[in-house]
Amino acid sequence: MTTASPESPAGGGPHAVRLLRVTDLVRDFPGLRALDGVSVEIASGEIVAIVGHNGSGKSTLVKILAGVDAADGGRVELAEHEGTRTELHVIHQDLGLVSELTAVENLRLAPDPSRSRLAPHHRSRERDHAQTLISRFGIPFEVDVPIARLAPAQRSVVAIARALDGWKHDRNVLILDEPTEALHANEVDVLFGAVRRAAATGAGVLFISHRLDEVLELADRVIVLRNGRKVADLPTRDLDHETLVTHVTGSDLHHRPESGPKRVLGKIALDIVGLTGPHVHGFDLALREGEVVGVAGVLGSGRDTLPSLVFGAVPASAESFRVAGRDYLRRSPRESVRRGVAFVAGDRVTLGAVATMNARENMTLPDLRPFTGRFGALRRRAERATAGDLARRYDVRPPAPEQRFAQFSGGNQQKIVFAKWLRNEPRVLLLEEPTQGVDIGAKQFIYSEIDAAASRGMAVLVCSSDAKELVRLCDRVAVMRNGEVVNELSGEGLTESALVAEGYGLTTTITPNRGAPHVQH
Repeated sequence: MTTASPESPAGGGPHAVRLLRVTDLVRDFPGLRALDGVSVEIASGEIVAIVGHNGSGKSTLVKILAGVDAADGGRVELAEHEGTRTELHVIHQDLGLVSELTAVENLRLAPDPSRSRLAPHHRSRERDHAQTLISRFGIPFEVDVPIARLAPAQRSVVAIARALDGWKHDRNVLILDEPTEALHANEVDVLFGAVRRAAATGAGVLFISHRLDEVLELADRVIVLRNGRKVADLPTRDLDHETLVTHVTGSDLHHRPESGPKRVLGKIALDIVGLTGPHVHGFDLALREGEVVGVAGVLGSGRDTLPSLVFGAVPASAESFRVAGRDYLRRSPRESVRRGVAFVAGDRVTLGAVATMNARENMTLPDLRPFTGRFGALRRRAERATAGDLARRYDVRPPAPEQRFAQFSGGNQQKIVFAKWLRNEPRVLLLEEPTQGVDIGAKQFIYSEIDAAASRGMAVLVCSSDAKELVRLCDRVAVMRNGEVVNELSGEGLTESALVAEGYGLTTTITPNRGAPHVQH
């Protein structure tokens, strides 16, 4: 990062100065350009929101600004104010607080160059200082209790107060990455009050969010990223919900891209009534053989935790749960595999495979019985032959089953995970973010494998944050908000923009044609 003299920008008011200028930022990963010439400016007193789909480049931009990652091209310039450079203070979604410590103790963790490491701690002085900082952001609260006992909005205020503590001047930049994810509506109001107060003192604020209604309420200006590029940079006054959704998706409200093949549906393979667990409340589903059903929703809606609940990796209750017509109330991953339920997890390195094992070991791991001799010894030759066939069948590159899983690219890792589960032709295939972090070639290959699995009679549940992917793959899509299914789209009503609008709760301004309700029991 470099230092630049402050200038008068277009945004932020008549007395604003530019605090941050990002010019033509580029970041490349193998097979993917995550940022492609992105430019951003923030002025003092200005709140700028950045929105975009999963994979649009938001997270990569924040990592580069935070110093966690390095750009491959472009410039990041910070202004200098009275001999002191503008600083960037990042508050991540998890807030970075220690839940066992109090607000006072968490504030003490913030670096303070003016305080000697050998200086004694004055508890009463630190407590008064914490209360003074926090009272700047609205209603004060107890600062001597563990963070875990505070409300989510109060924790957010502590994180903001810690980020602002010790500023030599107010003309710094505060970066908030999905700060409202765990907040209720009244708590969002408290957080927004704190953000506005920070901006009123002269700070610039970069607000990263997927909640478009909150963006329109809080921000002065909105930047939209799509596929690593900046596609819009507009004052909030020139935007409404419908226009913003169109910018985010890149398509009009009723455009439906080419879908997959027509499918012949069989009996109900997975029948769930009232599934309830972390972030999911009363989920119902009747999934038929040969059918692909999607689940959409923003992060935290329940969409991201649903497949783990169905698979039995996370405990959950249900009024009724049947696989292939048989009751299945005490679920576990081992028993799910035995009953023909497979789960391709979103985090393939941590949850979908064993990164230290090679491709062969991962592909055969779910069921070693075909390679086990009479006395339990593993028949390596048979295992290697099967792994070699799978590597060729799933176009794993390089086709080297003995290569360690972690050494393959993201797309080839995902092919290995698919091969691992599809080898035994499960009845039900649960997919969480099936093409996350893969290149376009691997994505198309995976789509064709999902189509082929459904054509063979497999029942497929796809939980994805990629609306275009759901439209391409699914016969119908249930949309979740706040842990519950709020709508289901199918037929001509199943469009990318309709899914985005439903997920964000913007149905008052967008009324797509909806499909029929889900299969009745």
